[in-house]
Amino acid sequence: MRDNQYIGGSPERRSEQRHAAEVYHSVQMTVPGLPNLYMFKIWNISSKGMCILVKHDSAILKHLKVGDELEMTYFTESPATAAESLKTRIEHITQNQTGRFAGHFLVGLSLI
Repeated sequence: MRDNQYIGGSPERRSEQRHAAEVYHSVQMTVPGLPNLYMFKIWNISSKGMCILVKHDSAILKHLKVGDELEMTYFTESPATAAESLKTRIEHITQNQTGRFAGHFLVGLSLI
C-alpha cells in the first residue's frame, strides 16, 4: 500500500507502509474489572505496532487507556503454531467516524 492511499474511505496519513498482519492473525485479552475474555482480529501491522477494531459500545473501551500494559495472547492462522503470551502496550485509541469501520475505535497495540 502506498502513502496517502485510501483505507476505509479515509486517506492514509502514516509515513510508512501498512501491511496485513503477517505473523499474528488475532489477539485475545482479559482486562482487570471485566469477567469476559475478548478476542479481536488484527487488521494491520507496521514496524511500530498493530491495530484492532473495537465497537463503540463495547464494555472493554471503558477499561482501556493509552499507556496500559497488558498480557495478551497472540494467535497465528495456523492451528499447528502455539499461541504466544506477550506483554502489550495500548498506544492509541482513535475513533473512526467514516468509511467501512464507522462506529468503531482503532486501538493501536505494540509489543513490549
